[in-house]
Amino acid sequence: MLEDKNQKRTSLAELGEFGLIEHLTKNITINQETTIKSIGDDAAVLDFNDKKVVVSTDLLVEGVHFDLAYMPLKHLGYKAVVANLSDICAMNAKPSQITVSLAMSNRFPLEAIEELYEGIQLAAKIYNVDIIGGDTTSSQKGLIISITAIGEAILDDITYRSGAQPTDLLVVTGDIGAAYMGLQVLEREKQVFQVNPNNQPDLEQYSYLIERQLKPEARTDIKELLSKLEVKPTSMIDISDGLSSEILHICKQSNVGCNLYEDKIPADPQLINVCEEFNLDITTIALSGGEDYELLFTIKMEDFDKIKANPNFSIIGHIVEEKEGNHLITRANTKIPLKARGWNAMTE
Repeated sequence: MLEDKNQKRTSLAELGEFGLIEHLTKNITINQETTIKSIGDDAAVLDFNDKKVVVSTDLLVEGVHFDLAYMPLKHLGYKAVVANLSDICAMNAKPSQITVSLAMSNRFPLEAIEELYEGIQLAAKIYNVDIIGGDTTSSQKGLIISITAIGEAILDDITYRSGAQPTDLLVVTGDIGAAYMGLQVLEREKQVFQVNPNNQPDLEQYSYLIERQLKPEARTDIKELLSKLEVKPTSMIDISDGLSSEILHICKQSNVGCNLYEDKIPADPQLINVCEEFNLDITTIALSGGEDYELLFTIKMEDFDKIKANPNFSIIGHIVEEKEGNHLITRANTKIPLKARGWNAMTE
């Protein structure tokens, strides 16, 4: 958390908007066959032939979505890309391109924006997506990042939130709740640092949780994995705002209800230990935390045998008729209403 006061700072005003764009994008290479024209013209040109295009945009605002007190700029750039690619994955599509738009105040020198862009370019390289354009402008109140993700899919593969049917199984990838607890650890250490700036935190025992918060990964592997298993999801969504909120989105748009089983929700052992340390209920964290960027989807009952032993998936419940409502079945076998308590950017 200590800042080097002697580092070089190059004012963005020295470059101007077009100079900054040229500086940040000079080393970008194009790898996707669908990218005909990228940066350098009034618009990018893409050719998907007989495939369908899916598009998603997210906006990240300093002080609302991220805190630079503990979020390194390189990690922020990486995470901003991942958050958008996750939305493409949630359509059962393959991400292929992104656009990047930035608004920054004059407190950010060129070197800071370079660090941010390093993270963006690293994510683009790892996930094999092309950066094909964007915009830059000034901001009076800090840093704003807007990324648009573009993906491709065959029409029959595209999965919406609205396809769940009664008796479908409710499935989740990975584990849930770790990213939220990583944020709680970082917020606690920030407060300690503000009281004593010489204090250097030992975060090794929280490494997994912090990584899930600062450097999450998009589940681009799931589309291919499901295809190999010959499983077609009936509905799908990514878990960015909390498990309960995402389940209820599927139920509302599919006009169905659900039973979610508390003892089936997957949690990492480190999460369990830290919830005990913070005296927090692990189920509440899993239901109401966010930013896991795992995928939640439903499958037909007859596909159960295809995924039951796969370590990437946990079957956490099933879909019921709409009139039966949405419920959490507790470890004590008590049935309680499932409420949406996920994160809401408009009320924070």
